[in-house]
Order: sequence, then C-alpha cells, then structure tokens
Amino acid sequence: MTREPTQPSRRVVLLGAAGGLLGAAGCGSGTTHTAPSPSASSPSAPSLSAPSPSGTAPAGAPTSPPPTTQAAALPRTTPWRPTSAEITPAAKLRAVQLVEAIGAWPQGRGGAAAARTRVAALRLPASLVAQAGPLLPDADAAVVQVVDAQYGGILTDSASVLVVCRQWTLRGGRVGAGGTTVDVRLTRAASGWTVTALHPARPGAAVSPLPGRVRAILADSRIELPPAAQADLRSGRIHDSVLTAMRQLAGTYRIYVSVVRSGHPLDVFGTSRPSDHPRGRAFDVWQIDGHAVVDPATPRGLIERFMRDAAAAGSYNVGGPVQLSGGATANQFFSDNTHHDHVHIGFTG
Repeated sequence: MTREPTQPSRRVVLLGAAGGLLGAAGCGSGTTHTAPSPSASSPSAPSLSAPSPSGTAPAGAPTSPPPTTQAAALPRTTPWRPTSAEITPAAKLRAVQLVEAIGAWPQGRGGAAAARTRVAALRLPASLVAQAGPLLPDADAAVVQVVDAQYGGILTDSASVLVVCRQWTLRGGRVGAGGTTVDVRLTRAASGWTVTALHPARPGAAVSPLPGRVRAILADSRIELPPAAQADLRSGRIHDSVLTAMRQLAGTYRIYVSVVRSGHPLDVFGTSRPSDHPRGRAFDVWQIDGHAVVDPATPRGLIERFMRDAAAAGSYNVGGPVQLSGGATANQFFSDNTHHDHVHIGFTG
C-alpha cells in the first residue's frame, strides 16, 4: 500500500485442531483431493507460515495435504497470536477471531445460521456473516491456518486488518485446500475494537494459457505466495513491473508475500487516493529470509537492504518499519505505523 496517515495498532489469533471449534478460521476456493491429517508437529514449516516469536504461525503449521489413497481427514492447525511487538494488537486479535469464527467449524456445524451463532458469541454483529463470501463455503467441516495478519491501515479509532489464511474443507469424505485474504474493517470505542465490515479477496478467473513470467514465479521456491496472491497472478491482472521485481528480489532473498492485488483496500486507508494494489501495481512482503518484518529480533540491516533492493528493482514507493534516507526521489522511502509489519513495494506502471 502507498503511504497513509496512521496512528496506533497490531496482530492476531488462530485456533487449531481437525474438526476445529469456534476458532480455526476459514477461506474459500481451491483444489480437492483425498488426504490424511498431517501432524502439527511436522518438522518442516509450511509454505507461508513463519517460525518466529513475532506472532506469526510457528514452524510445523500445515501445508495442503498431499494426495493419498488413505481416508481423508482435515489437517491440524496451530495458533497465531499477536505479540508485544504489535501496535495495538487488540485490533488484529479481534479481526482474526471473527475470521476464525465464521470460517471454521466441526462436522455438522456449517452454514450461515451456525456461523451467526458463533459470531454472536464474540459479541460482534451476526449480520457480518452475510459478507463472508468464500469464508463460508458449503462443507461438512472446515479448519483454517492464519498465515499472517497485517495492516491495510491503522488510525486512532479505525483500522483495516488484512487476514491472510489457508482453509481446508471436508465434503463427502474428501479434503479440499484453498484460502483467501480478508480485509477486515474495525472501529474503536470505549469498550474496545469491533468489526464493522468484511471484504474478502476477489481475484477473478485465471487466464489461459498463463504468461511465462507468472509460471516462473509460481514455480519459484524462493517466492512464497498465499492463495489469494497466487490467484491474483493467475488472473493476468498484475503488471509486469511487479512480476519482474519479485523475480529480481528472489535472486537474493526468500520472500514471503502477504498481499498483491485482491483483499487490499481500494484507497490508501483514511484517504480518497487510489492504492496501487487494486491496480496490480504493488505487493507487500511480511517475511524476509524467514524473518518476520514485525519481529524486533529481525536485523534492521536485513530490512534496510531489502527496501533499498526493492527500490533498485524499480519501485517508486517503498514503505516499511525503517525510515531510509536517500532515494531517487524525496518520497521513495517512507515509514509509518501501517508499515511497521511489512514492506510495501509499489510501481507507477
């Protein structure tokens, strides 16, 4: 996202277990296959979860279950919670609690009516369920793994929290893997943060054949993309400058992308200025070489080098937790509360 007026706020929750209760949250769309339940203590970290004390999902969080001829079962999921490194973690916690409540349920407790009951138990408006879209697919059961929750914008009394997640659904004995990113809007009152609206990602249909640059990025093990971001690339609506920069940065770093086009506010939060994201001219990175941007233990030098390399890759608008000097223009680098948890990389075209 481009520079926005910001103020206090920050990070989030995930609940676990196959057949997850009012907790493990959801997302929609994906492929279907038969699969066993991978253990949450698996030694290898999944493709978009982060093993860091920063509040990201720990190593061992599940990836899409592999094809098998055994009986299908939903994977186990692991918690993702805010830490003291966040700016007002309560906002992110509230956003993720709602996504979890709508998008995950045990066997036999699916559907809008049951989701409204779960949302009401959080003392949030049950009417929000009508805005859930892909968070509430038709399935017998569902679990979710929150990959990251970053700010789409944070002001004194309002916020946009982008909840990036993977979801697994069970239908007729078969497990389907998918996911989405939800722009959760919140306001703060004397009683705390409450959710006012949900805007799930809508990437659009995939083009065929896929452009060569898109295929190369999807095949690059050094570029981690969540489900909505993958779908954005497949839609053919991402500018070549973004694709080129991703490949260039992946030559030096392993990058974990949170948001590309869909699931992001249309305007720079708190303004009427169009954001570069919905136009397919920006992407956000929440983790670099396995280090979460928000984690105080992440070397500042790593983030600074990454931001400067992003500018060298053609970005006119690089934002992050560090205010850098220099740049081709006076405003090429910026820092504010919104970008305390990720690096924004924007392009003019």
